[in-house]
This record gives sequence, structure tokens and C-alpha cells, in this order.
Amino acid sequence: MQFQRILRLALSALILLVLLLNTTGNLRYPFLDQLENWTYDARLNFSRPDSIDDRIVIVDIDENSLAEVGRWPWPRDKLATLVDNLFNHYKASVVGFDIVFAERDESSGLAAFESLASGELSGNSQYQEALEKIRPSLEYDRIFATSLEGKNAVMGYYFRASVPQGENAKTGLLPPPITKIGAQWRSRLPISKAAGFSANLEVLQSAAASAGYFDNPLVSQDGVFRRVPMVQIYDGHLYASLALATTQVFLGNTKIELGVETGGTKNNRDYYALESITLGGYRIPVDHNGAAYVPYRGLKGSFPYFPAHQVLTRTIDPALLKGKIVLVGTSAPGLLDLRSTPVQNIYPGVEVHANLVSGILDRSINHRPAWTIGYEFSLLVLIGVSMALLLPMVPPLLAAAGSFGASLLLIGGTVIAWDNHLILPLASPLLLIGMIFILHMTYGFFIESRGKRQLAHLFGQYIPPELVDEMSESPTEFSLDGENREMTVLFSDVRGFTTISEGMDPKQLTQLMNALLTPMTRVIHKNRGTIDKYMGDCIMSFWGAPLTDSEHARHALYAALEMMDELIIMQADFKARGWPVVNIGIGLNTGFMNVGNMGSEFRMAYTVMGDAVNLGSRLEGLTKYYGVDIIVSDSTRVAIPEFVFRELDLVRVKGKNEPVAIFEPVGHKNDIDKAVI
Repeated sequence: MQFQRILRLALSALILLVLLLNTTGNLRYPFLDQLENWTYDARLNFSRPDSIDDRIVIVDIDENSLAEVGRWPWPRDKLATLVDNLFNHYKASVVGFDIVFAERDESSGLAAFESLASGELSGNSQYQEALEKIRPSLEYDRIFATSLEGKNAVMGYYFRASVPQGENAKTGLLPPPITKIGAQWRSRLPISKAAGFSANLEVLQSAAASAGYFDNPLVSQDGVFRRVPMVQIYDGHLYASLALATTQVFLGNTKIELGVETGGTKNNRDYYALESITLGGYRIPVDHNGAAYVPYRGLKGSFPYFPAHQVLTRTIDPALLKGKIVLVGTSAPGLLDLRSTPVQNIYPGVEVHANLVSGILDRSINHRPAWTIGYEFSLLVLIGVSMALLLPMVPPLLAAAGSFGASLLLIGGTVIAWDNHLILPLASPLLLIGMIFILHMTYGFFIESRGKRQLAHLFGQYIPPELVDEMSESPTEFSLDGENREMTVLFSDVRGFTTISEGMDPKQLTQLMNALLTPMTRVIHKNRGTIDKYMGDCIMSFWGAPLTDSEHARHALYAALEMMDELIIMQADFKARGWPVVNIGIGLNTGFMNVGNMGSEFRMAYTVMGDAVNLGSRLEGLTKYYGVDIIVSDSTRVAIPEFVFRELDLVRVKGKNEPVAIFEPVGHKNDIDKAVI
């Protein structure tokens, strides 16, 4: 039993160790990350408000707009008109572009006119003068830049995690960075580091109020947008995301402040992590990668959508856009800005940024701080140790109820934490509860139940099921090997059985013996006795094996007395059936006996033998000569001091040279005293 407990503890510890290695980051199991993602998605979808935030609107370059205006990219003079209308006519507060303008707009034909001016028509003064007059109207990039000047326009761009050899790593002009990151801290900050970028033309970026990147290097392995980095590092400088830059401009270009947690000595910081970003009074919690979990409000359409062509034609009610944060993006499938998110598989990328802006303003972004690693580690240890120690000690139903209750408690705690904008790990603790529960239940069924079945097979015909259960709990306390120990043996025989059998037909005799032996066996089992064998009308049983019984003599005597009581009840039943009256004699002896699995290679039996066994058989035979029901030896009498016995005689039995004292049990001392009183 001790070995089984150690083995179960060792297996539980192994499961715990595997999950702890994942928690500490020494080993990563993709399936466990996916399970955690699923629990995150479930919490998000369960708690999402499914409401519309009209502070932020999306000007959508949709299929209808492409049909009305033309295929993308649109000429920049059209975009200039879009910007002028948004700011001048609709009075938008901020306009952010989920689009990058990295290449010059050649759609006006200016390049062709200039080629003629420097070639075939280089000497034509009239052509040259006409070209200079119309040049401003054909410089679409300059027209677009002019529309951006002096307005709260935020451009979009993207960083590149890697740049293939031979390609240009830098395109366009980056906006001013948030801050510079010192080389000594750069390697310690696990923030995404870009290798290149594709930004807007210098003429456009210089005219705009700000810019933010819209790429996401932290997409989950399953391709789902759950979190977005609010900052990235490029060339030692920190840059803001489109959502962060747009919110900053909306709040009046308030300063971006970084909440960095450090640990260790002043000269040797062994812990350095970005915990939050602050915009004025708005604190944005971020994880160790500087990323924020997107607080999705609901399915697509959580923000008002307006087709871009209606903005160009001014057919929208100005009140719907006045003072709003406007994000210009696309939901057209052909423009490839559709994402997979926890709330919907096909989701416009521009609405991801809108959810982040909304979450910043509502202070509703959930946070998974760095200390949750320590929390998860401690929780796993607590769960693993508790279950490993307790489950082997309780019944299966209680173990199942306890494991289910612990799971509900864990889920309830994470839901409460979620309501307080805190993301706690859920998958690994739930998996640990399930795995340890399955381990112990499987082990108990296949290993311990198998052992119990083996015991029941070996001893079920000898001892009651209760003793089999006890033996399964303490298998080291018994053995099938032969040994010598002090025990008590009982022999019970039907008096005058030959005469009875001759007067009954075989069928009736069989029924009588079954009716007699079954209740007697039940009494022996009730008093923890082991049936050795049935020898015709005789029952041989013993106490003290296979389980050690320090009160074997007392239990044997109680069984003998109860057998006589049971006989009185049976005699009335036998008389009603027309069967003969049956009487029995019982002999008890206590002493050292050989016990074990004995026999031949053809048949084995768990039995006892020795002089003490033979004496018990002789005592049963003496009951009819002394006219008593039960005779016990002196050794049995001495082992039960609370009983009163009547000495019958000193007899010399067969196989014994010295005479032995024999006694008849009278009753318990307390009962005798009461009778006397």
C-alpha cells in the first residue's frame, strides 16, 4: 500500500512538474497556449457588452465606394477632398488612416507631361507656360498634403519584423518617436523590435499631426488578433501604435508616459518591464510585450460605419460625425484588411483599432500583469499537492465532487477577476485538476480495483466482503505464504446427521443443508471469521487470518453463541416445513496454528493445520457426551476474561498425553451479575 501511495504521488508530481515548466517558460506546449486562448475567448464573449460606441466612427472604403469612385488606390486629390470634408464640413475631431501612402501618386499624368516638356516640346514656350499653370492641380500628393496641414490627421504605416536581403528596409518617413530606449535596457525589454518599415511619403508625413503603425507582430499562433502591441522598438526608439497615436491627438497631444517596473539593486536591475502607458489621466495596462488585449465590444458594427463615397458627396448628416474620432479603413475583401478575432472570424482590421481607442477612453482594457506567472506557479503547486494527498484518501464520488467544486471555484475566481479587468490563467489549473483526477480514478480502478478483485477471487469464498475491503486497504498485513500465528478455530457439526440423511430424499436433504449452512456462514462472516471448508454437515472456520485479529478468541465465541441463537430460529422454520429437528455442537480452541495457501499443483486452499486445530475438532466431538452446545479450551477461556465459564472436566483427547481442561461458556460477567441481582 505504501508503494502504491508513493507511486500515485510520484505520478501526480510528474504532471505538476510538466505544467510548472510551461508556466516558467522552460518548456512551451502549443496545445496549452491554445487552451488558454480558448478560455480567454470564452470570457471575452461571455462579458462583451454588444453595444455601439458612437464616439468613434469608421469611414469605410467598402465595395459600394469602390464601385462609385473607382478601384483602389484612389487619386490623392480624392483623398484630399475626403479629408477637407471630414474636417471642414463634418467637423471631425481626429482622422486616423488605417492605410499607408508609401508611393507617389502618378495617376494625374504629370510625369508624362514633364517627359514631353524635357523632350519633344522642350523648346515650346507655350507648352512650358501651360504646364506650369496646371502643375499645382496635377501634384496630387501635394494637394493631399495641403489638406492634412494644420489638422488632427494621424497617418498609418507598418513595421517589418524582417527584411529579405536586397530589399530596401526603409520606405518613407517615420513620425517622431515617443522616446529613445537606452542600449542597456533595450535587450531586457521583450517589446517587439522591428527590422524595417514602410511609411508615408515625406511630404505627407511632414504635413500630418502624427502617425501610428497598424501591423501586429503578436498575432496568436492560431492567427487570431487577441492583443496588439501599443509600442514597438526601431533603431533604439519607441514608436506608438495607430490606436495610441490617434488617442493621443484626440486628447490634445498629451505626453505619453511609460510605467516601467524594475527590480534588483540600483546598479544591477534584474527585472525591467513595461507595465503600463499613460496618456494624461488615462492608464493603458500592457503585458510584458508592451501589448494591450483588445477589448472587443461585440461583432462587426460595434461602431458606426459610413461609406467613403457618401463623405465625398456630403450626403451624410453632419451631426453624425461632428466631434468624432474618425478612422478611415476598408471592409472590402479585395483590399485584404480582414482579420480573425475572438468575436468573429472575418472582422475589419480598422475596427480592431477602434476597439482599442474605445477601450483606452473607457478604461476597459483588461490586464495580465507579470506577477500572474508567480500566481499561476503557486496555484498549480497548491492544487497539485492538495489533490495528490487528498484524492487517494476519499471515495470516488467525493473525489469527483471535490474536483468539480474546485473547478467551479477556480472558474468563478477568474470571472470575478475578469470583471475587475484582470486576466488570470485558467487553462493550466483546470487541466491539472482534470489530469490528476483522471490519474487517481484510473489508477484506483485499474490497479487498486484489480487488486481488490484478485483478493475477492482468492478470499471471497472464505471471508465477508467487508474484510476484503480492509485487506485491499492494507495488503501488506496479510500473505498467502504459510506462517505460524496464534488463532482461534471453530468446528461445528450436526448431531445425528446420518439418521437425518437416511430419512430424507436427496433433494430435501440438499435444501435442509443449504438452509442450515447459509445463516451459520452469515453469522461467522458477521463476526469477522474465515470459512475454511464445509465437510458435509460440518463447518470449519477460524479467526486471526488472513487479517490479523487481536480479538480472535472473543469474535469466535460471539459467533458460536450467535450460531446457537440462529439455530433456535431455524428449528421453528424446519418444523413448519416438516423437516426433522436439527441440533449442532461447537468446539473452540485457541493456539498457534499453521496457516497459508496449501494443497497441490492441481488445487490450492487457504487453510489451517496443526495440533491446535485438531484439538478444536476433538472438542466439538465432546459436546454430545457432555450434553452441552459449546465447548472451549482453557486457552480460549483465558483469552476472554470478561466471560464466565463452567469447567466441565479434564480430558485426555486423542493425540494428547496430558489432559486438557474443557469449559462451557455461561455468559458475560455483566449479564451474570444482573441475573444474580
